[in-house]
Amino acid sequence: MHRLFVGIDLPQQVKAALTARMGGVLGARWQSAAQLHLTLRFIGTVDTHTANAAAEALATIRARAFDLSTGRPGIFERKGRVETLWVGVEPQEPVKTLHNKVDRALQLVGIAPETRTYLPHITLARFSGTAGPLDAFLREGFPPVSFTVDAISLFESRLTTEGADYNVVARWPLIA
Repeated sequence: MHRLFVGIDLPQQVKAALTARMGGVLGARWQSAAQLHLTLRFIGTVDTHTANAAAEALATIRARAFDLSTGRPGIFERKGRVETLWVGVEPQEPVKTLHNKVDRALQLVGIAPETRTYLPHITLARFSGTAGPLDAFLREGFPPVSFTVDAISLFESRLTTEGADYNVVARWPLIA
């Protein structure tokens, strides 16, 4: 069985800029530089046949490369409790378009469509308990870091006691 997602592997300069700003929030479990990515579509746990079919479908996607910049930080909450601290990207439209292409390709091989509204973001930290004060972190934000999205990747996620370990299992370039 394979736990998979499709995403954008971030350039090292983006990872370095984000990790340099991480810290100072009580209760945060910060992502490591190796864990930083922009998810296009979570697939979930599938068998080898479905994983191979998904990879074949993703290989058919045609999209142009585009430029992005990191944006403002934000949070996801559940039942009034902060679960995730993230940073957005700008502009969102090309990422949303790519997400839709990925979603349609995966549907062709029997993977159910995404039901949640897609918000492009890079997860910075997760919280299992109470989050410390976030106002200053959210207000200060990040200096924007620009980068070119020139490929999509299929990641395999392995859960460990230290958190998730992500490995790129396939990568497809976008059209320059």
